[in-house]
Amino acid sequence: MADTNPHIAQALLQRAFSPSTAESHYRERVIKRPLHIRATSPTPSARALRRRALNERKETARKRSKNKPRPLSAAKKRALCLNEIPKEQQKYAIYEGLHGLWVGYMREVLGLNDTGRNVFVTPSASGQLVATADMHGALVSVVRSRCVSRVGLEGIVVRDTRHTFEIITRKNVVKAIPKEHTIFRFELPLPAKEGQEAPKPLVLEINGKQFQTRAADRANKKFRMHYQPDI
Repeated sequence: MADTNPHIAQALLQRAFSPSTAESHYRERVIKRPLHIRATSPTPSARALRRRALNERKETARKRSKNKPRPLSAAKKRALCLNEIPKEQQKYAIYEGLHGLWVGYMREVLGLNDTGRNVFVTPSASGQLVATADMHGALVSVVRSRCVSRVGLEGIVVRDTRHTFEIITRKNVVKAIPKEHTIFRFELPLPAKEGQEAPKPLVLEINGKQFQTRAADRANKKFRMHYQPDI
């Protein structure tokens, strides 16, 4: 038995138009309405998949980098005085312990802790080790400089920058000494052998021009012996 109930679209059209017009609209716009089918996308190649994954990783990394705090610029560090030692900490006695640690560090670098054997320190054998050492805590004195007023300055290195040594003197004054055209001298106490008196300290002189790098960068830098015309 055929279904005599009209389609909902046909019933609505019959309410709005005459029977002939409603039948025409229903036949042309509902029954014979074309259905547009979009072609399916082709299967992406392996190269396209890799490119899409790479773009997704970059986008994820970019979003993460926005959430991370940016490092302070050099101008902001100067404005906040982050690289300056406060007045209450500019005391020579505070850094004497640092100097003691540095002495032990330099003995280990040069292999001087073993008192059972004789160790010879020469420019060719130990120069490379001294040139790559960290000078924070060293008790240095200026023995030669193009600026005569700097000769004789002595203190513990509290900051080793690319172009200067900042030292604290015994008078509790912080001074910045340029490395270029300056010769520094420091003494390294040697350990005493058992039953013997302590030997004389090892006296070394360094050319500040060869130390014109940050302490962290000097550790991996290679130095070669060559003639210095300004010495």
